[in-house]
Amino acid sequence: MTSSLRVLITAGPTREHLDPVRFLSNGSSGKMGYALAEVAVAHGWTVDLVSGPVALPSPSGVQVTRVVSAQEMFAASEPLFARCDIFIAVAAVADYRPKFRATEKTKKAGGGLTLELEPTIDILKTLAARKTPKQTIVGFAAETQNVEAYAQRKLVEKNLDWIVANDVSRAGIGMDAEDNAVVLLARNGGREVYGPAPKRAVAEFILNRILA
Repeated sequence: MTSSLRVLITAGPTREHLDPVRFLSNGSSGKMGYALAEVAVAHGWTVDLVSGPVALPSPSGVQVTRVVSAQEMFAASEPLFARCDIFIAVAAVADYRPKFRATEKTKKAGGGLTLELEPTIDILKTLAARKTPKQTIVGFAAETQNVEAYAQRKLVEKNLDWIVANDVSRAGIGMDAEDNAVVLLARNGGREVYGPAPKRAVAEFILNRILA
């Protein structure tokens, strides 16, 4: 493998706070993104990892920037994207955030509660729109139905070179699990299936294929 590559990886969830103690998020553990970072470093690449809140130690040899919200993840990733050769967007970024964030903890008042939400920035689509011919963009699609169809649509709509699709409705696979099972789809129509397997092995498979 080429040893002079620079790769930018986003990993983990984002948190979109309603108030100082409550937030909207998801079950991403960050394990897949961290496994990719570890494998990339093992191949001699320079790795920038922008990570949402996870309970994982920083991989050795990786420059880690820890963030919380989608906007913070974008702000950290944007300057790093300009100088990367490969961008792998593994993070499970929250699609929406509360339109208004309380400065103090919201007290329980009884009855229902209605939240007004607004879209967060689409980090992958925004950065992929700036892609140069020398850059490779890899996205992830965690789905519970019509997995490949949704992933294929995302591949096209977001101007990606590759997308890694996985069915997160399967027990013991994907989010917050040790193993993963993926379908790797390429812009040129290629399709490969891998797993179930430990996420480190899945990371090896992904990186080997995108450079083949």
